[in-house]
Amino acid sequence: MKTIQILVPAVAAQLADMIGLIPDFLQEDDMRPAREQFNERYAHGGGWRPMKGFEVDAEMGTIQYPDDPPLKPIAAFRFHDELIYIYPHAWVRIEQADGSSEIARMD
Repeated sequence: MKTIQILVPAVAAQLADMIGLIPDFLQEDDMRPAREQFNERYAHGGGWRPMKGFEVDAEMGTIQYPDDPPLKPIAAFRFHDELIYIYPHAWVRIEQADGSSEIARMD
């Protein structure tokens, strides 16, 4: 079972809207990486399509696309050996144990 850490204060209804179904695309008993599970289970939404060009501030947890304001994560959880961060506007970052990341929009 995933324990989701909420990183912004909000009421339950707001959190449900902000996080959506994203955590439900990952199944703990499926040992494939998050990117593969997102790709398969979010197929109707386009699958997992990483977008390049983001800067990640690992210390702050923020992501920033050039000329856009930085986004702070609204929720995070560990999935196997990966960290999953959910940001406003349905941006999702998968961080690997070595610190590398992939970011995609899942709206």
